Amino acid sequence: MTRLWVVVPAYNEEQGITTTLEALAAQRDRDFTLVVVDNNSTDETAAVVGKFAATHTEMRIELITEAQKGTGAASDTGVRHAIASGAERIARTDADCLPAPDWTARVNAAFDSGLRLVSGQLIPRTDEGVRWIDRTVIRVALEVASTFGKFRPGNQDPRYLGPYVMTPGCNMAITAELYEAAGGFPRTAIEELHEDRALVNAVRMLTTDYGLRRDIRVYGSNRRVRAWGVRKTLAWYADHRYKPELVDIR
Repeated sequence: MTRLWVVVPAYNEEQGITTTLEALAAQRDRDFTLVVVDNNSTDETAAVVGKFAATHTEMRIELITEAQKGTGAASDTGVRHAIASGAERIARTDADCLPAPDWTARVNAAFDSGLRLVSGQLIPRTDEGVRWIDRTVIRVALEVASTFGKFRPGNQDPRYLGPYVMTPGCNMAITAELYEAAGGFPRTAIEELHEDRALVNAVRMLTTDYGLRRDIRVYGSNRRVRAWGVRKTLAWYADHRYKPELVDIR
């Protein structure tokens, strides 16, 4: 069994998940097991993943299902499945993201340095037809949000042992023992709660062995920007101040 497992929650991602799987297949360090959590998709997501696994037998790929809708629920199911299967380290990305070729290698290096929760850098994808200026605004906004997060009231509590570190769910990693000690991702839907922030704040009550590594890069989708525009997308990520009728943009 591998020490590192990669968890990818997926809901109705038949059109784009192959690109994510290809990015994982192109990792320089492929000593990991991949578990894709089909979040009760109504399309052919599971079939696409199954076909990819059948043609990439050099990879260890598992496909499981979580019927409860939500990135928190699906991610928690995937992480706990990995831990039950012997995983010591778990990295997570999303089914619309492209991890850089050295992603898993640098995740392992961060763990080897002593971190138990690893936050990576999220960079907007450049292959989705979104304007350069819009991608730049999003990237600057991510930096501003990272700084603001250290001071926002919701991230302040005398029980916290260290400062807040913004940790995108699509580019993070955690040890199995710390995940279980922190209680894991809340089993929520994306409309309800930012499950990544909740996990980080739970970790902050237990340890200071966490941190940002900018060399751990994942390129994230801009499909919400394309559908909603920059202003509404930023409002959505700012505690869901924008509430669209359709959240699951595809």
